[in-house]
Amino acid sequence: MPPRSYVSPARSAAAAETRERVIEAASRTLREGESIARFSLDTVAKAAGVTRLTVYNQFGSRRGLLEAVFDEIARHGGLHQLADAMTMDDPRAALDRMVEIFCAFWSRDSAVGRLHDAMATDPEFAEAVRERNERRRRGVTALIDRIAARQASPQARKDAVDLIFALTSYPTFASLSAAGRSRDEVCRVVQAACRAALQPLTLSNPSS
Repeated sequence: MPPRSYVSPARSAAAAETRERVIEAASRTLREGESIARFSLDTVAKAAGVTRLTVYNQFGSRRGLLEAVFDEIARHGGLHQLADAMTMDDPRAALDRMVEIFCAFWSRDSAVGRLHDAMATDPEFAEAVRERNERRRRGVTALIDRIAARQASPQARKDAVDLIFALTSYPTFASLSAAGRSRDEVCRVVQAACRAALQPLTLSNPSS
């Protein structure tokens, strides 16, 4: 009979504390580092006061560490609220709420902007961010499917998804904010634009 594996509570707690410290150090590196290209297991290990092997054992790779950091930024940024928004009875109200959540998220953490900027120079960052953004596209698609009239063509649905996906992106938020708008003002502009994008989907349905 094989020996029963046993991990002490103290060891588990220590491992969890180390993981949190590494993620915090990685997030800080993304926010404050001089160059995003310097983000590596070695750099983060040094910032966290642990060995590179410790970081590797916890996350497996630079990509695994990135995913853990993304999860932490998303959690603190309120993206968990999207689950409740998606279950709202009125899909138009749910879309308005989605815009609110993403505007708050885009504005909260400077690491978000740096991650999007890094897409131009770092393929690994670019792939990780694209995968995260596709989750937003799937959410938009689900709402469009609920909103669109039966007569709406597949192309009209796709156009609406693509437009609202772009409107709810970080680059759109950053561009509108750079023009001097507050977060709430950006949110109102994006909500209005999203509602306008829905009109072609419902005009063929007199009851809409």
